[in-house]
Amino acid sequence: MKKIKSLLIWLLLIFGTISGLLLICGKFYFWKALAYNYVNIDDLDLFPARTVAAGNPAEWPVAHDYNQVPLTKKLSGELEAHGSVAFLVIRNDSVVHEQYWDGYDGSSLSNSFSMAKSFISALIGIAMAEGKINSLDDAVADYLPGFDHDDNRKLTIRHLLTMSSALDWDEQYASLFSQTTEAYYGKRLGKQMMRLKVTGDPGKAYDYMSCNTQLLGLVLRKATGTKISHYATEKLWTPMQASHDARWSLGRKRGIEKAYCCLYSNARDFARIGKLYLDSGRWNGRQLVPEEYVLASLRPAPLLDKGQPNKIYGYHWWLDNIDGHPIFYARGILGQYVIALPEEDLIIVRLGKKRHQAGDGTLLDVPVYVREVAGIYM
Repeated sequence: MKKIKSLLIWLLLIFGTISGLLLICGKFYFWKALAYNYVNIDDLDLFPARTVAAGNPAEWPVAHDYNQVPLTKKLSGELEAHGSVAFLVIRNDSVVHEQYWDGYDGSSLSNSFSMAKSFISALIGIAMAEGKINSLDDAVADYLPGFDHDDNRKLTIRHLLTMSSALDWDEQYASLFSQTTEAYYGKRLGKQMMRLKVTGDPGKAYDYMSCNTQLLGLVLRKATGTKISHYATEKLWTPMQASHDARWSLGRKRGIEKAYCCLYSNARDFARIGKLYLDSGRWNGRQLVPEEYVLASLRPAPLLDKGQPNKIYGYHWWLDNIDGHPIFYARGILGQYVIALPEEDLIIVRLGKKRHQAGDGTLLDVPVYVREVAGIYM
């Protein structure tokens, strides 16, 4: 009994010492990261969140052949093998296929992860149209005075949008002490971003970093004088007639939104950003995002990508051409996708727990979704 008591005392001392050191170093989030380990689509209840309200809901029209055309064996196998929870296909603005797994349905909220980046991009375009942001070539430090140190003055909004910021950020997901892990589980998002430094030449090379979007979120907050969730409600969610409220995770209670990730919604409402960009920023004839900005967003930014011309990234949108089908898409780390095929007027939404990729990071699921869906509905 004495040995057990002694062991418990030692364990408490060790825990207290480690906790004290983590607190001093600003790494107290470590315990939460350790407890929950890897990110999950159902992490909403782990963090405070702010509502993105659906103020003018309208359901998608349903096609006459809704759910009457079966998916191919290859597509069904891909979806089931990687933990899909939702799969939605919209053609000519009508739902033609809809399927859910694992207890999810059309109203279930799940994490967008980095699909949120495309929503932030749209809000930047709207803020420009309203004159709240003067130009994409404005210095970030013009909006965030505390960021004006060393070479940070070189950094512009355009550099953040195109993932060419040259900031000292390491986009790791596996380490408990990585900057990305700290951003996800920590409570000091603003302070974490303000510590960043430009260490190279912005605007030269594509280098994917979640901090770029978080800084855009801070710029939006400062430029509009409005919380991101409230601005998204007014300028996107309500005008796009979302059918359900969304939720956006915060770093802490009454804190700032995790702009780089963590917008929780459902397949049908996520699909609306695809329709908006298919229609050059218009929703039912109303211009929400400037057309010129949308078109620029869906062109490869003039950057180098591993020494070659960038072909895959615009303003927070992914770009590709699959078997002659030019596509653009929003994506999240666990295989969250809103994929648009402009020439076919198709939108594909897939939500789930794993994405299928090769060892070099090449996505293997997106080509299957595009080829199989196009084969069914073209």
